Amino acid sequence: MEASSRWTSWWRRDRKDDPDATGDAAAKLDLLLGAVRAGFPVAPAAHPAAGYRCSCDRVGCPAPAQHPVSFAWQSQATVDAEQLAHWLTRDPEANFVTATGRVHDVLDVPAEAGELALRRLDALGVGGPVAAVGGDRYLFFTATRGTPQDEDEWWPSALDSTPETVSEHPGLRWHCRGSYTLVPPAALTDGSRVRWLRGPDQPLPDPLRVLDVLTDACTEVGAVAEEQWLIG
Repeated sequence: MEASSRWTSWWRRDRKDDPDATGDAAAKLDLLLGAVRAGFPVAPAAHPAAGYRCSCDRVGCPAPAQHPVSFAWQSQATVDAEQLAHWLTRDPEANFVTATGRVHDVLDVPAEAGELALRRLDALGVGGPVAAVGGDRYLFFTATRGTPQDEDEWWPSALDSTPETVSEHPGLRWHCRGSYTLVPPAALTDGSRVRWLRGPDQPLPDPLRVLDVLTDACTEVGAVAEEQWLIG
């Protein structure tokens, strides 16, 4: 809380000439600091541009406003509040991603399955941070599987290096080592946002326990066909 207050105050002083922007910027900073305090390493990402485009200006960007701005995002990802403030000063509109497979993994499902699973997890007393990506996807943050000693158990992450495959895998995705997800309050090109349904201050649950509930929910809403889910 002390770090949040210090950096929010700094942000407001730095933008005292624009009161409207100050409030939005301070709220954004507070949300991102919440993720950093939880130990989620973050790195800057692209943001929406005019005409449903991506700020990266790549023609036909397959994941507009939903990818890191640098190929070095894995080494950039940090929990340093000062670095986070520096990035926001340089580009106040930037979205942010969090690198998975270090402190946390993310189980990513269609919103319909996520709503069903969230009710069931609440009934089971299983907590953990949960975010909604617009009205399309739910992100369930869990403890990471870490680094298995048996390399055969290691699941590489290919999703984010080939985002065009996302549409081919409408069911459950497991983001682990080498992957990332957006964190609130990331803005999407359709005008919606990534928002917390359960905040990042909650303890991270066992991923396999959450996985059981999510796979059942995906099957029930028809989001899994022929075991159509992806790790990455």
